[in-house]
Amino acid sequence: MSSRVPVIVPAAGGISDELRALTGASARGLVPIDGRPMVDSVLGTVAAVMAFPAAGEEASSNPKPLRAVVVTGGHAYDKEAFEALFKGIPGIEFVFQEQRDHSELFEDISGWDYDVIVFYSMTQNISEQRRQNFLSLLDRGVGVVALHHIISGFNDWPEFQKIIGSRYLFAPVEQDGATRPASSYKHDIEIAVRIADPSHPVTHGVTGFTTVDETYLGCAFEPDNYVLLTTDHPTSDTNIGWVRTYRKSRVCTIQLGHGPSIFADPQYKKLVVQAVNWTARRTG
Repeated sequence: MSSRVPVIVPAAGGISDELRALTGASARGLVPIDGRPMVDSVLGTVAAVMAFPAAGEEASSNPKPLRAVVVTGGHAYDKEAFEALFKGIPGIEFVFQEQRDHSELFEDISGWDYDVIVFYSMTQNISEQRRQNFLSLLDRGVGVVALHHIISGFNDWPEFQKIIGSRYLFAPVEQDGATRPASSYKHDIEIAVRIADPSHPVTHGVTGFTTVDETYLGCAFEPDNYVLLTTDHPTSDTNIGWVRTYRKSRVCTIQLGHGPSIFADPQYKKLVVQAVNWTARRTG
């Protein structure tokens, strides 16, 4: 597992044990984070946490917050806007892990204590040992939420397409005796998002909405995806959100999620939060 100290965003209404430990240790001279003294980084995080509202009655039904690790790396993104998406959510503690060696989160899982993995990375390399460790987590029922460009991640590992239900094709491929062209993308596209099944726990209470985002066209898809989100924009694949199961894991993939416009959309935030809860088996 990475030796970097993760960024921890606690569940609303409380400071995590990790933050308490970090705050106490920071005054004893730990190494800087990203060029800043750790004490500054930790105290800044604590100040942000203190501003969160108290958790409501809904969160109190699950006294122990579920823990989700948000995996980044391999692609530039608006860090501040993206991390704001996960702040102030009752009952969920998010820990951010940027991958410097593509997939070091899965190097050693002996102390694993996350309920859900939220992939927002586009890294490629994953050794056989790390693959097996990741698969063993799915055998335990650890949930997976796959956002946006992770569809392009681990592109040389065919099994990953079966896990998340899709793969962006960087080059043409031979399939069923024919050549399938490479996928394509377009930035800053205004698209209408439609809800295919409003009764599913991931989409419950979410209405159709229009947003500006990056679109993907020509991705490969697994045939057994249960589709929740669609669009009819010509620069996008029709299916842009779905759920599936892999081994004992629930998986939700949402193709949307390129930049600040979509991060700030309350409908998108609701989708992501409900996806985390569903994959953690807190709902439905």
